[in-house]
Amino acid sequence: MSSRSRSAAVAAAAAVAFAALFPPAALAADAPVRELRICADPNNLPFSNRRLEGFENKIAEILARDLGARITYTWWAQRRGFFRNTLKAGLCDVVLGVPTGMERAVPTRPYYRSTYVFVSRVDRALDVRSFDDPALRNLRIGVQLAGDDYANTPPAHALTRRRIVGNVVGFTLYGDYGKENPPARIVEAVARKEIDIAVVWGPLAGYFARRQRVALRIVPVSPAIDRPFLPFVYDIAVGVRRGDDALRNAIDVELERRRSEIDAILDAYGVPRVSVGEQGAAR
Repeated sequence: MSSRSRSAAVAAAAAVAFAALFPPAALAADAPVRELRICADPNNLPFSNRRLEGFENKIAEILARDLGARITYTWWAQRRGFFRNTLKAGLCDVVLGVPTGMERAVPTRPYYRSTYVFVSRVDRALDVRSFDDPALRNLRIGVQLAGDDYANTPPAHALTRRRIVGNVVGFTLYGDYGKENPPARIVEAVARKEIDIAVVWGPLAGYFARRQRVALRIVPVSPAIDRPFLPFVYDIAVGVRRGDDALRNAIDVELERRRSEIDAILDAYGVPRVSVGEQGAAR
């Protein structure tokens, strides 16, 4: 399909989605201004914060502008129970940053694909690319934990399967919520030599590595799927409630139409991305 034909197809899809989302009665002069109700974490850079500094805040602005809507945020710490207490409870209509395989929300088309990465200091000259690298048995390895055991995040599970446990240092994914950007602690620990290497979700690593006083190296975990089936690469989308097809379709169209703008935002925040078909290679 030529670029002109593709543009025409996107425009036609946009018209259909807009008509479904905004019926004629909703466009009357006295109709209330449409709201795009979003639930997000108020202290979770690089994704979102209350000052609207996250890349998800920026992407939300693009979507709202194209949909002719005003954003209304409901702030909620993104911990266990987040979707039950927000989207499912009807406090909002949209959550950004949802893995496409998640069952607690209906995903749109993905707007990026990222990967877990190894983070180390450049001056250490480590070249770890796989959990099978023998060097990992002699390094202090940082992993983020969502609970009280190692089985609840992909890196922790991969290390446990290889019986690499005694030299693992756990960092709670949620951190001290009284401080800004709690997930940054694991990257800061690498920079301060408190650990030798860390395995971190790519967007977190890419953003906070740039903000350290020493140069850090980021290497995508390889392969993209660990045996028997433990993925380290995830497609990320916008999540809506089940049955809200009109909103999902309208967002789908805008994600396609504004793909170059969204890519530019992700680049600015240092988000490593993996193209479809790539195994462990990120840009």
